[in-house]
Amino acid sequence: MSDADRALHDPQAVRKIANRLKRAQGQLTGVIAAVERGGDCRDVVTQLAAVSSAIDRAGFAIISTAMRECLTDETAEDGSASGTDGTNRLTVDELEKLFLNLA
Repeated sequence: MSDADRALHDPQAVRKIANRLKRAQGQLTGVIAAVERGGDCRDVVTQLAAVSSAIDRAGFAIISTAMRECLTDETAEDGSASGTDGTNRLTVDELEKLFLNLA
C-alpha cells in the first residue's frame, strides 16, 4: 500500500497538524540555540519537554484524523482493508500500532 493511499484528506486537519509541527520546529530551533549558547539546564529541559509535547499532540491529531477518515473494521481476505470508495483504509490493529508508536 502506498503512502498516498493513507494520506490525510481533511484540509483543515492537515493545516492544524502542519501548524503544530511548525510550532514544534520553531521551539526545537530555540532549544538548539539555547544548548549551543550554554543556556540554563532547567530552561533547556523545559523547552525540550514542550517540543516533545507538541510533537506528541501532532501525532495524536494525525491518529484522531485517521480514526475519522481511514478506519474500517472490514478486512479483505489478504488482510488489507478497503473503504466503500475503493481507497485503502487502516484496520483497528494498524491504528492501534500507530497509536502505540507514540506512547
